[in-house]
Amino acid sequence: MSTVKELQKVTIHFAGDSGDGIQLAGSQFTNTTALAGNDLSTFPDFPAEIRAPIGTVAGVSGFQIHFGSVEIDTPGGRPDVLVAMNAAAYRKNIPNLKSGGVVIANTAGFDKRNLRLAGYDDEENPLDNKPEELQFYEVDITKLNREALKDLKMSPREKDRSRNMFALGFVYFLYSRSLENTLQFFQDKFKSKPEVLEANIRSLKAGYNYGDTIEALQRYRVEKARLPKGEYRNITGNQALALGLIAAAQKAQLDLFYAGYPITPASDILHELARHKNFGVKTFQAEDEIAAITAAIGSAFAGGLAVTATSGPGMALKTEGLGLVLMLELPLVVVNVQRGGPSTGLPTKTEQSDLFQALYGRNGEAPVPVIAASSPADCFNAALEAAKMAIEHMTPVILLSDGYLANGSEPWAFPKSEALPEISAPVMQAADENYLPYARNHAGVRQWALPGTPGLEHRVGGLEKEDRTGNVSYDPDNHQKMVELRAAKVSAVAQNYTPTTLEQGEPEGDVLVVGWGNTKGAIKVAVSQARAAGLAVGQLHLRNLHPLPSDLEIYLKGYRRVLVPELNNGQLVHVLRSQFLVDAQGFDKIKGQPFLAEEILTKIKELMPHE
Repeated sequence: MSTVKELQKVTIHFAGDSGDGIQLAGSQFTNTTALAGNDLSTFPDFPAEIRAPIGTVAGVSGFQIHFGSVEIDTPGGRPDVLVAMNAAAYRKNIPNLKSGGVVIANTAGFDKRNLRLAGYDDEENPLDNKPEELQFYEVDITKLNREALKDLKMSPREKDRSRNMFALGFVYFLYSRSLENTLQFFQDKFKSKPEVLEANIRSLKAGYNYGDTIEALQRYRVEKARLPKGEYRNITGNQALALGLIAAAQKAQLDLFYAGYPITPASDILHELARHKNFGVKTFQAEDEIAAITAAIGSAFAGGLAVTATSGPGMALKTEGLGLVLMLELPLVVVNVQRGGPSTGLPTKTEQSDLFQALYGRNGEAPVPVIAASSPADCFNAALEAAKMAIEHMTPVILLSDGYLANGSEPWAFPKSEALPEISAPVMQAADENYLPYARNHAGVRQWALPGTPGLEHRVGGLEKEDRTGNVSYDPDNHQKMVELRAAKVSAVAQNYTPTTLEQGEPEGDVLVVGWGNTKGAIKVAVSQARAAGLAVGQLHLRNLHPLPSDLEIYLKGYRRVLVPELNNGQLVHVLRSQFLVDAQGFDKIKGQPFLAEEILTKIKELMPHE
């Protein structure tokens, strides 16, 4: 008779070949866990190749979920459970498993062929020499799954496609999860394929029932999390970003126009927006990145909320268009979902290496506001803020996300429309006799003159403009003045920032950990652990990367040391040193993987004063 043990939180890592359905199994476990009321965070990790090398470590696809009855800030560091569908999945992930962790190994994936492909010797089966501190469930998932489907008229290969559901059913049993949500998913997805539907249902139930037949099996239960009241859904960063843009368009009473070219990991923004034509969303899949940004500029000129999204290589191609829209002083949101680079680099891995590109990557003096999202759910707020900033300040805005945020997921509380900030588009309704297209208000913002409005005809183009009139001007004094006016307008954006506050800590202390983007969760856990140990450590996380908050210096100089963890070779740390003359210390990781909290905690301890 199995016993049930209560746990506060668990990290599970599903791993196997790209064709093993690992992402589907992980996403189904995630949806079921969200419906169970747990807080959670996920991290899908998969190869860049459409058909990755089968059986090799390079071809391993992974999906990690961290869930609990307590607050969850990261997808977890070292997993408690590893589901390994083959030897390569085992080899890649076993070094990261916690001591005392659980391994569920598909023994069919450890035959001589799979051992060779994974880099083991033919006779070097790691299951014959298991670490004593780990608990193993060696299950011939392939054989048992085929047995469950033996009377279905399907080939062995077709039957094997559902073995991921056998593994999922077994994990559902271990962690006291309901099958109902996944069974309903099957009904919706495979309703036109009755044999495939039956195979998946049988496989899921067979895995669950297999767990029920093992004697003295330890089961676990994770109770609901005490989340703030509200209606929640599980959401990825790209989905949240798309919904944030739609919300911004509604608040500004503008049509949303999105133009993009498919690129990993930004493509799902287009996919999500295309589902919401009921909100007047218009989407355009362009033939290349240059066409995408120039189409968006056309929409901005016509009076729409214009958006384009890409990743690092696409940003390089959009650079000339970005300079044009800055010169025109039109609103445009440009989303960069960062990935490993340079060039094609690591398309499916995460990085924060495009900050310099966002801050400086244009010809001429061309400053634009730059903001960054910090979690999958926060992508909604960041998109809303980027759109509001672009519209109200008549400027392009770069919004930085990344592969980790884009594909990761967490619970998101549906906001009430009335709680969202108002967005006031500076649209000029009619001309007067003194109309000047580049006349500015107190914040340096010109009004939005829409084509077709009588009396508001004016010149557009990339040539330098005469102050106020917008006529082409080659006058040197005018050029300097216009460069300064555009820069001043962007600097004035900071006047609308909310006051900077620490995420944790006191105004003064020994080590201040400053982060941006996806490092927030790992820093939060590390700083929390450091403070629990009595260390004088604080956390500050930046949303606005240009212009930086005017009150940031107070906190930077209130601490003896400043630590800046980044998934790059030291970019924000360079900016902070230059602008505030502080001896900030960089902590860089460029491996295509997010930080572990334990890595940051170790670095904090290294920087603590030893007196």
